[in-house]
Amino acid sequence: MTTISLADVPGAPSGSPSLPAYLATPPGAGPWPGVVAIHEAFGLDDVMRRQADRMAAAGYLTVAPDLFTAGNRALCVARTMAAIRKHESPALADIEAARAWLAGQRDCTGKIGVIGFCMGGAFALVVATRGFDVASDNYGALPKNPARALTGACPIIGSYGSRDALAGQAKKLESALTEAGVEHRVDLYPGAGHSFLNDAPNGPQLLRPMLKVLNIGPHPESSTLAWSRIDEFFARHLKVQAPEDDPLGG
Repeated sequence: MTTISLADVPGAPSGSPSLPAYLATPPGAGPWPGVVAIHEAFGLDDVMRRQADRMAAAGYLTVAPDLFTAGNRALCVARTMAAIRKHESPALADIEAARAWLAGQRDCTGKIGVIGFCMGGAFALVVATRGFDVASDNYGALPKNPARALTGACPIIGSYGSRDALAGQAKKLESALTEAGVEHRVDLYPGAGHSFLNDAPNGPQLLRPMLKVLNIGPHPESSTLAWSRIDEFFARHLKVQAPEDDPLGG
């Protein structure tokens, strides 16, 4: 695993002047499908880097751009969240730079997915119409006018917890994707809260007792099932399927 810079990626729109990103490479020899992993509102921390590692272990060349690379963290969060509503911003350009970087790698097959968590899940929905082959939205807020915004999107899998303040987004996303004619799977996990796919609590240490009260944090049972569904969905849309054996030998 290594840290790379996505600045000045040929063909990518102008985003952050200097864009660091975490790269997780699968074992063995490539080429592999690519995945852009978009972090939570707490930033590109160790938990998010392990999410990228997990995707790499599943066989995807994974790059996680740091969308908070410049300026005050609180200001970055506010600006980045505003970008979700506007659908245009340096943060979205940074995500496109990550996709373009993967597409230009000899070790990438050219098939590229996007997975996002929390704030990143909302971004995954916004960019699902922008050249990706599959998207995973994990407890992200929906874009304005979701059926219209998601028309023409790649296949989408959505995961929400029933104890999350955003639990109602699951039904709305299901309806919007059905209306837009987008292939999808949306699941609501009983007993899970926000950030349930994380493998450890994250965020500022002083806030963690409050986050726990708000049902924000790992839920291993739901996480195991959700990851199995995400893995299946991504494999179906990103990996080359071996042809079935011909029983006649032809």
